[in-house]
Amino acid sequence: MAAPRIDVKPRREGGWGNVRQVLVVEQDAAAAAVMVGDLRRQGFTARSVSTGERALRVYGDADLVLFSLELPDIDGLELCRSLRGGGDTALIAVTDADAELERVLVLHAGADDCVVKSWGFREIGARIEAVLRRSRPRQNLPGTISLRDLHIDPRRQEVRLGGRLVGVTSKEFELLYTLAATPETVVTRKELMARVWGSNWGHTSRTIDTHVSSLRAKLGSGGWIITVRGVGYRMGYAWQMPETTAG
Repeated sequence: MAAPRIDVKPRREGGWGNVRQVLVVEQDAAAAAVMVGDLRRQGFTARSVSTGERALRVYGDADLVLFSLELPDIDGLELCRSLRGGGDTALIAVTDADAELERVLVLHAGADDCVVKSWGFREIGARIEAVLRRSRPRQNLPGTISLRDLHIDPRRQEVRLGGRLVGVTSKEFELLYTLAATPETVVTRKELMARVWGSNWGHTSRTIDTHVSSLRAKLGSGGWIITVRGVGYRMGYAWQMPETTAG
């Protein structure tokens, strides 16, 4: 059986490509819209949620969470502790006032930085870039993986299947790349949580299963990723099937 082809190429600057996903947590809808708009103009992929509870449900795909300390349901410091306890996602708190005590408390709670709403978005964007550089140190990343007609390119964070671009999130990409790098090997849930989410967080089932289910749907077949019950996942039979040829 032929081994997957992996072309070793240098990694690009900034995460798994140029797309950096920011989750804005802000109860004021107008303020959130302004933040998201400014971040998108600076080249980030951004979305917003209005509560801490919602943030805890969806932050897994974000490279960085930009969260207000004033939320309707969860104290900002408590949200920060929960996010930090769930993994190593980069965290920046947003405060209304430039108060030293508040900055000290949020940094002790696990935030990577604390910014003031009145600051210009160019400075906030620069601080986001700086935090992402610190939290994602440069590495030599293996290049494109090709499994039959599935091509996974970490330089562009692109997945192509039969020449068709498959839209995936940052975490979906990292999950697929991790499995495809050793397609005949089972990768345990614990390993996936450590490699993709940078965490030994115990509540892995829903997070990993949801991402695998989404990838299967986007690839158009459950045969690309198979479940090894009680252990983890590995690439499935789809990449091992012979390529079809035109008649």
